[in-house]
Amino acid sequence: MAVVAQSAPVTRSVLEREDVRIEVLEQGSGPLVVMIPSLGRPAEDFDDLSRRLAAAGFRALRPQPRGIGRSSGPMHGITLHDFARDVAAVIEKNGGGPAIVAGHAFGNFVARTTAADFPRLVKAVVLLGATHVWPVPPDVRSSINKSHDLRLPEEERIRCMQHAFFAPGNDPRVWLDGWHEEVMHAERAATEATPRPEWWHAGTAPVLDVQPEHDVMTPPESRNRYRDEFGADRVTMTLIPRAGHALLPEQPEAVAQAVLTYLKQLTGSPPPRG
Repeated sequence: MAVVAQSAPVTRSVLEREDVRIEVLEQGSGPLVVMIPSLGRPAEDFDDLSRRLAAAGFRALRPQPRGIGRSSGPMHGITLHDFARDVAAVIEKNGGGPAIVAGHAFGNFVARTTAADFPRLVKAVVLLGATHVWPVPPDVRSSINKSHDLRLPEEERIRCMQHAFFAPGNDPRVWLDGWHEEVMHAERAATEATPRPEWWHAGTAPVLDVQPEHDVMTPPESRNRYRDEFGADRVTMTLIPRAGHALLPEQPEAVAQAVLTYLKQLTGSPPPRG
């Protein structure tokens, strides 16, 4: 297993835009990569990938979602376009990019919306565990809802996380913490308030579609959906074995290698350094 080089320091700053404040975790230097976490989850979910990106010569920016850390802003009556404006403000504050925008699970909705709304700011979109079946099946939705319900016994939450998020044999306990209930509800409501045709296409940006092998929200028969719709010349697919929808804590090295290989092709940067 490759060893990540000594970590670049993480700095934190707060961007203010009208009635919105966005805390940004920054690491490394080089081409911009902006990462958006999953439903109700924090920017710290990208700790490992951010270290690896910084070590490979990229500048990793992780905006905390509204309601987490020092990020704040309206949480009701908003759409995915509001979250996209947050991401666009981060890119503009840091030189205007264009940036690679990576979204994990729910974060891929925001990444695609950002590419659709602000095409000049987005060089490419990376989908990490994107949902290719919509709506989510009721049994999976139930497991998602129970996963972060702290009122339930821990054993029940673990069972539900295993069902919705983790591949067989992977330990869901790493996600027992880190959930933000109010944020989750706000993000889900924003998704439901945004017509899918407004964001699904991700504008015209090139796309890397990183799919977990055991993702219940992208079963095998739907894996080619995005590439078939928008063309293999625009959409690059890669499959991560032994991973579910959680993906990042399950196979961090494989995810980083897939992302860095793609970014190297886009930017002409040196090969990954660990």
